[in-house]
Amino acid sequence: MQAMANWTKGRFHYAWVAVGVTFLIMLITAGTRATPSVMMVPLERELGWSRQAISSALSLNLALFGLMGPFAAAAMQRFGIRRTVMSALAVLAVGVGLSSMMRHSWQMVLIWGLLVGCATGVTAMTLGATVVSRWFSQRRGLAMGILTASSATGQLLFLPLQAAIVERFGWRPVVLVVAVAAAVILPILYLFLPERPADVGLRQLGEADDAPLATSQVHRNPIEIAFDALRKAVRERDFWLLFFSFFVCGASTNGYIGTHFIAMCGDYGLSAVKGASILATMGALDLIGTTSSGWLSDRFNNRALLFWYYGLRGVALIYLPYAFGISYFGLPIFALFYGLDWVATVPPTVRLTNDVFGSKDAPVVFGWVVAGHQLGAAFAALGGGLIRNSLGSYTVATQISGVLCVVAAVMVLRIHRRVAQPAMAA
Repeated sequence: MQAMANWTKGRFHYAWVAVGVTFLIMLITAGTRATPSVMMVPLERELGWSRQAISSALSLNLALFGLMGPFAAAAMQRFGIRRTVMSALAVLAVGVGLSSMMRHSWQMVLIWGLLVGCATGVTAMTLGATVVSRWFSQRRGLAMGILTASSATGQLLFLPLQAAIVERFGWRPVVLVVAVAAAVILPILYLFLPERPADVGLRQLGEADDAPLATSQVHRNPIEIAFDALRKAVRERDFWLLFFSFFVCGASTNGYIGTHFIAMCGDYGLSAVKGASILATMGALDLIGTTSSGWLSDRFNNRALLFWYYGLRGVALIYLPYAFGISYFGLPIFALFYGLDWVATVPPTVRLTNDVFGSKDAPVVFGWVVAGHQLGAAFAALGGGLIRNSLGSYTVATQISGVLCVVAAVMVLRIHRRVAQPAMAA
């Protein structure tokens, strides 16, 4: 690790190596979390499970994925990034591998709901925010945009491959591929991701040459750290605006489109491979959109960026049910607008969290904001399944998701807005 850091000196800052390793971890996480969407119909057909039962397991997964965020950030402060994330990846590899032997729906709830939900909650957005906070003084938005784009790249790489494997060999080989991928990343993490810049004799990227090396480690209980940050945050109106806007973000992305889009395509006569290919296309577009969003968040008003992101996403979702009826341009237009926007909300949200709460508390507070994101995702994953079972289509659920995004677009304009003080009387 030290030799690698020495080699990068004079070429580029080792912070970008840390981003690269974290990107790989988050990419595997994204691929793991995309897997149930291609398993839903095969599980329904082979094992006779209802879509509602499968959605319940995925809803638990999404909720725990978010709820783990603040505790994961606190554990990284207390025990270090490598120990915390390596433990989560080991659980992920073992749990996903065991799921190839599932025979009953409660086993899916236990493995994909509980184990995978907790493990991926450690290796996703909160990890990215923690690494960016430790390694970057400047260019934080760009770094977070690159890391957030890992979810798009994960879809781009994993979904078409997974759908093709499912179509040809069934769903069990898919989970084994994912388990192996999670295991392979473990030695890369151990060898190339230091805890902090000072471990390789560096300062944060953009930090002054005479700044002291940050070497401190927190020794408090992670649960205490997480709840202390929450107690401070809930007193701020901005926390609730960030929390509820990110609730809508999760509901309209991972929870609804990420979970139900392939099944929705099946309702309109499109194959799983076709649906997965459309999702992968949106992932490729999101790679561009989210990286660009990170660059923009370093330069422009983050409230205004979020307003446009949520507003355009809402319009795209309201349009989606009609897109299936337009023979050629319908779905490509939706994929273009929705794909560029998919998780473009993350870099501005991280930036605003840092602005409001400061770089020391921001990773843990952002973990609580991510909890809101995933509670929204759980709400939409379960709600989408219930509405589809009740009404026989996804149209109403899609419209609700779009309207929520429009509401969030208005809401975010109030975040971190400075109120002008009244002039003092002469």
